[in-house]
Amino acid sequence: MGACCSTEFHFGPEDADDPTEHKEYDIESNAGDDDVFSGDYGARVRLHGASKFISMFTQQGKKGVNQDAMTVWEEFIGDKEMTFCGVFDGHGPYGHKVSRHVRDNLPSKLSTGIKSSHLNNFDNSDVNLSSDGDSDHDASKPKDAKSSLLLSSWETCLMKCFKEMDQELSLDASIDSYCSGATGVTVTKKGRHLLIANLGDSRAVLCSRGNKNQLIPIQLTVDLKPNVPSEAERIKKNNGRVFAMEEEPEIFRIWMPDEDCPGLAMARAFGDFCLKDYGLISTPEVSYRRLTNNDEFVVLATDGIWDVLTNEEVINIVASARKRSMAAKLLVKYAVNMWRTRHPGSRIDDCAVVCLFLKSKTILARSFSEVSRVSANHTELAENFSEVSRASVHHSEIAAVPLKSRTVRQHVGRPPLGPDHTNNSNNSNSEHDGGGVEADSHGMSRADSFAVASPAGNGLSQRRVAKSMESVEA
Repeated sequence: MGACCSTEFHFGPEDADDPTEHKEYDIESNAGDDDVFSGDYGARVRLHGASKFISMFTQQGKKGVNQDAMTVWEEFIGDKEMTFCGVFDGHGPYGHKVSRHVRDNLPSKLSTGIKSSHLNNFDNSDVNLSSDGDSDHDASKPKDAKSSLLLSSWETCLMKCFKEMDQELSLDASIDSYCSGATGVTVTKKGRHLLIANLGDSRAVLCSRGNKNQLIPIQLTVDLKPNVPSEAERIKKNNGRVFAMEEEPEIFRIWMPDEDCPGLAMARAFGDFCLKDYGLISTPEVSYRRLTNNDEFVVLATDGIWDVLTNEEVINIVASARKRSMAAKLLVKYAVNMWRTRHPGSRIDDCAVVCLFLKSKTILARSFSEVSRVSANHTELAENFSEVSRASVHHSEIAAVPLKSRTVRQHVGRPPLGPDHTNNSNNSNSEHDGGGVEADSHGMSRADSFAVASPAGNGLSQRRVAKSMESVEA
């Protein structure tokens, strides 16, 4: 919401160069191999649709052409156990072109980088995994020096590919990316390993289960916005300015030194070269997480989802889908409805969602005769989805975010979150929110300090579904 405020633009016929981006994808009818094409090293590439472990959906908002893009590469680099997922959120007059260009080229760059760096041997023999019962070991960190070195190499590879992607954009005369750009979040899964790369304010959230079988959201990324202290410090050191406008005091933006433009509401992005000399960077934050048997799925989504739904609501909506292939579409529909009811005067943002399921069987197939529902406080949702029974949703567990030794990241105007504190701020106007994550007081290096789940799970009250969800999913 409010990605770039100083440039007014209208899309003409020449901008609508990809008609597939303007429609709602019917992922039930488009779930076959017709939606799949071959990528580098034999990868199976999807831009929409569904597969055994994937659900994808995007919907255009009310701001013009859909500037969100997404992709999934299964059998990434030819490895049947490796999957790459990414969502990209464009902004500015040609943000849709930037996001699609990144979607179409970043996975190929990463494929080449992995192959040339021999990082594809990322398996149990290379990384010393603790057993599922080793609750004392941090799931965000490797257990030995060899594992740490491998993860550091992955981080270097990801950063290099993002940098090359940005440089390529700067030289592409067919895309005017001076005042246009895109954020992105990617997840690369190999067996039990997740590598997450985040650039901007899209988000990845893991759904796991607690000791009482309750669903627990674990935020894997930080919303990298200009008011995050470490981000603001970098921007100001490069003579950029960070402030919010009077009419939207909760949204902090980046401005050029001597001009009130462009007013960008994220601190990292591809493109936006008007700000690259003033603190905006294209370096992603890279983190690692080792999966356990308690982990169910990962949701990657653009800020059109997170502006109106909390992490708890998102995982409960996805978990409640009666058909796995419909999960992403169901989540988008809920988000669109929340835009309409919470912010009737605002233009609905574009939404893009990728759900990566981690197990062969769905949660529904095993245990979802009882389903956690969206917050009972959102009574306006029930007015339009009367078929849905709801349960109150408590605060989430938010993963602590990796920080370098020189960085201490806290909320502006908020105390640091401790293990007994939780984040519950997902207001649609919270573009300045740094993701509600705990600052790392140990100053660990980037390769050795990755996303950490809080030790104690908060319960999510569950209630039986009162009526069928079929009409909601239709």
